[in-house]
Amino acid sequence: MGIGASIFLLALGAILAFAVEADISGLDIGVIGWILMVAGLAGLIITLWFWNSRRRTVVTRPAQHPAATTGYTTEYREVRRDDVPPPPPPAYS
Repeated sequence: MGIGASIFLLALGAILAFAVEADISGLDIGVIGWILMVAGLAGLIITLWFWNSRRRTVVTRPAQHPAATTGYTTEYREVRRDDVPPPPPPAYS
């Protein structure tokens, strides 16, 4: 369930719980509204947690060329993901 569906369930549940005053035999509209709001909130929390766990880590390390005699360094940027093995370091020739 995405953020849009979660917000939709929250809004629909709030409408049913607070704005609708219909009487249906054997069915409480207010309780159904609260159930939809709880389901929407749970879906929103799970979606945000899932997106947060997939965040990438960026590591920047200085690397000095082994044959460099001038004394300057170069930097390269490495983007890591937990589910993908890191690439091998760059080869200097």
